[in-house]
Amino acid sequence: MLRHDLPRRNNSGQKFCRLAHSKIPGILFSMAFGVFIHRSDSIYDDIPSERYQFPKQYLTRVQQFEDDWIVYLEPSKIRDSKGYFAVAKVQEIIADPRSADMYLAIIEPGSYLDFGDPVPFRDADDVVEQGLLNDRGKLSGRARSAVRALSPEDFARIVGRGLGQDDNILPRTDRDWRISGFEEARPEFQRLSVRERVNQLTNRIIRDRNFRKNVLRAYGERCAITGLRLINGGGRAEVEAAHIRPVEHDGPDIVSNGLALSGTAHWLFDRGLVGLSNDLNILISRQSNDPNAVRAMINSSARLLMPERLANRPRPEFLTWHRENCFKH
Repeated sequence: MLRHDLPRRNNSGQKFCRLAHSKIPGILFSMAFGVFIHRSDSIYDDIPSERYQFPKQYLTRVQQFEDDWIVYLEPSKIRDSKGYFAVAKVQEIIADPRSADMYLAIIEPGSYLDFGDPVPFRDADDVVEQGLLNDRGKLSGRARSAVRALSPEDFARIVGRGLGQDDNILPRTDRDWRISGFEEARPEFQRLSVRERVNQLTNRIIRDRNFRKNVLRAYGERCAITGLRLINGGGRAEVEAAHIRPVEHDGPDIVSNGLALSGTAHWLFDRGLVGLSNDLNILISRQSNDPNAVRAMINSSARLLMPERLANRPRPEFLTWHRENCFKH
């Protein structure tokens, strides 16, 4: 459904915004959360990690999320829909200088985060976004809204599932969870507050973990330069997720700024001894002390082995940055 076909906000969305601005314990004060629906074949000029385009009639609705967090949702009717697939913070709302009567929600740099575990719209027999249900427990018309308010509880639930669980990050509710015998009890994890969920979104460890999950999934756990897919005895892929433009140089944590690389290929790439052209040919630096050895480890096509999904392939601006700032010509 196109955005101009969608209904206007109803009272449910207004209630969520008032709730998010209240002082109820466990609820963030002065925060509003929202959902932006996005599809890769959209007619709108969206780049989820940078901007979200919308028509003028949604301006008031989108403005309530300025300086606050939104969750991206891919519609269920899309084949192999990812569901809720990312979270980002809206920095500001501006008029689109290239299109009359259109506006842009500008995403705060460094805030966008793909979920390592995308969250389906429906979980078993129910919807994850409980605020979409009416008094009879059925989906309300709000489910068709391309931009809508999200309750703090639904935001925390979606983000919690999207970030997944990790023994080294989420706190346990008990300290000694091992039991006697050969079995181990699966520990219960604390339910984090909305404030703690928001704090997680800027946690470098969590962001790196989600980046690795998404990059390795996109590349099938295979090194994009050598073509090797090595799995260790514990079932873990021996491949790393490398940023093309590093985080310390304002590189985003998105798959199109990432490569799945073996340890050696990652070392060579970071030191500029190998690089990539915009048409994804693998370049070898003339400053390498053994270019023949480097050439021998590259896959036979001498081209990057790309993800199937077009949106996951390296974007030219990141490749250009690497060639201009890192690659040793």
